[in-house]
Amino acid sequence: MIVQKMNHRIWMPLFLVVIALSLIGCAASQGQKSTAGAKQPTAASVAPNPNVLRVGVSTNAPPLIYKQGTEIVGLEAEFAKKFGDHLGKSVAFIELPWEEQIPALLANKTDIIMSGMSITSMRQVRIAFSKPYFRAGQMALTRSKYLKMIPQSYDGIRGMSITARFGVVRGTTGETFVQTNFGRAKEMVPYETSKQAVEDLLKGRIDLLIHDGPIIFLLAAENETRGLAVVPSLLSEEYLAWGIRKNDVTLLEAANNFIDKMTKEDQLDPIINRWIPLPD
Repeated sequence: MIVQKMNHRIWMPLFLVVIALSLIGCAASQGQKSTAGAKQPTAASVAPNPNVLRVGVSTNAPPLIYKQGTEIVGLEAEFAKKFGDHLGKSVAFIELPWEEQIPALLANKTDIIMSGMSITSMRQVRIAFSKPYFRAGQMALTRSKYLKMIPQSYDGIRGMSITARFGVVRGTTGETFVQTNFGRAKEMVPYETSKQAVEDLLKGRIDLLIHDGPIIFLLAAENETRGLAVVPSLLSEEYLAWGIRKNDVTLLEAANNFIDKMTKEDQLDPIINRWIPLPD
C-alpha cells in the first residue's frame, strides 16, 4: 500500500505552516461528526458490544486527535467514523491518558487505539498493529532566535546534545527517541502535555521540544507570533497505525481491509492531506 510520507527536506517557509493551521481549522469546522458530546464515556462505562466500536483516544495530539469545544476531531476521529461505517457499527470514543491506552485495550475496555500511535518493537510485544497509514518521524521545536545556532541535522543535534535541554511528552516515542539517541543530553524534561512543554520552551527552561512531526508543525503555527520555529530536519522515520489486541484477528483483518479499500479508492491520501497538508 501507499503510505503518506513527510519529506526529508522540510525547509519550506513558515507561511506554509500557517496555511496548514488554517486548513486544519477549516477541516474541523466542516462537520467532522463523532459520538462526542459534553461528556465522553470512560473506559469502564462502555461494555463490549458487537454493534459498537470502542475507540481509545488521548485528545492531546492535534492535528491527529484533539477536542474542538466538546467535540473530538482530527485525522484519527475522521478515520474512526469511516471505519465504524465500514463495519456497520456506531463509534464510542473512550478518552484515556496516553499511558493507559494499551492496558485498557488489553483489559477489553476498548476495541482499538486510534490516537496517533507509532509502531514500535516494544509495543508489538503487547499488541498487534494494523497496516500503517502514515509515515512520519520525530522533529524538534525551538525558539526562533536560536534557530540559526542549532544544527540542522540529526547528527548535528546529537553532537550538541551534551549541552542541550530536551523537552518530551511523557510516554511518547519522542521520549523514547531522546532517551535512546540523546542519552548524554544535559537534561531531558518529561511533560504531561505538549502545551506545558511549549510554555517552558518559551520561558527558556528547555532548548528543544522533540515530538511527532505533524504535532511539531501545528505547535509552530500556533506559536509563530510568540517566537517558536521548527528545526527543518526529520530526526527519525516512524509509521503510524492502529493498535488492536492480538487475539482479535477479525478486527485486525477488517482494519487492514479498510485501509486497503481506502487506498485503492484514493480516499486515504485526501483525508490525510486535509489534516496534515505537508509538501511532497
